[in-house]
Amino acid sequence: MTFLIIIIVLAIVFDFINGFHDAANSIATVVSTKVLTPTQAVIWSAFFNFLAFFIAKYIIGSFGIADTVSKTVVEEYVTFHVVIAGLVAAIVWNLVTWRLGIPSSSSHTLIGGFAGAAIAAAGFSAVHGSVIGKIALFIVVAPLVGMVGGNIITIITLHLARNAKPARMDRWFKNLQLISSALLSIGHGLNDSQKVMGIIAAALIAATKMDPNISPYLWMENMNNMHDWVPIACFSAIALGTISGGWKIMKTMGNRITKITPVEGFCAQTAGALTLFITELLKVPVSTTHVITGSIIGVGSVKRLSAVRWGVTKDLLIAWILTIPISAVLAMIVYWFISLIIPAV
Repeated sequence: MTFLIIIIVLAIVFDFINGFHDAANSIATVVSTKVLTPTQAVIWSAFFNFLAFFIAKYIIGSFGIADTVSKTVVEEYVTFHVVIAGLVAAIVWNLVTWRLGIPSSSSHTLIGGFAGAAIAAAGFSAVHGSVIGKIALFIVVAPLVGMVGGNIITIITLHLARNAKPARMDRWFKNLQLISSALLSIGHGLNDSQKVMGIIAAALIAATKMDPNISPYLWMENMNNMHDWVPIACFSAIALGTISGGWKIMKTMGNRITKITPVEGFCAQTAGALTLFITELLKVPVSTTHVITGSIIGVGSVKRLSAVRWGVTKDLLIAWILTIPISAVLAMIVYWFISLIIPAV
């Protein structure tokens, strides 16, 4: 029971860190175009992060991404040691990248940590290769979809507004950015909150198998009988983390990739939101960081390719590629350390 409580606490802590680590994804463009102040923006984003819970439960009717994440590791190898090691490694890497202002993927950090700890425990047979492969594929696919979407939406938008005066156009799209940022925040909540739900669910299922008489509030046989407190806690933690902000990363996301105007901010956020909604329906956990970065690049490239600061983009790409393996290695080290000092359960 003690290990299970530790796992739940660590998972919620990770979700909170994920919120402030990824806050910039939803609010960077709306702040850089001065539509909202940073304080207004994080409150706005946090509200829609939490609203996503009701959309997932009562409109979509399932938590598909949580189910996918819970199946990253083969069920028989999901132990308390594995889950704790994965969460600790993910928290460490998230804090390091936040401190350095690197917009790495919290999603891939968590998945890399979970998988790495399982591999340390039982070798590569402990992970579902097809699940890891699909997630890894979307490291490339998700930002590409965002980039193409951002490009197309910008071209269409500029064509429709071609006769508008610049000042009026700015006013229109500053107001429209409130809608697009809300949609992006909903997509962020839907996607990122569910990843931690998947980890908690895997731990609860393992705990129930070990002790069928476990508390009814913790008893969980499969994803179909998840207690409401799990998603509520995860969506709340993301929202509270978002309110805490992530100003270092926001600077990178806001204007270092390409200078953003209100119309471009609207197009980037809309493309990012649509991409996240698509991946939600496909039940594929993706990085909101990757998606919005791809969208911003797609929007910036409409002006001219040189408008995108490709040096910054290259650094981001390197961070993305390294996130899963670094998180996995960190988790292996943490797993071996935990195994030395705490007996297996």
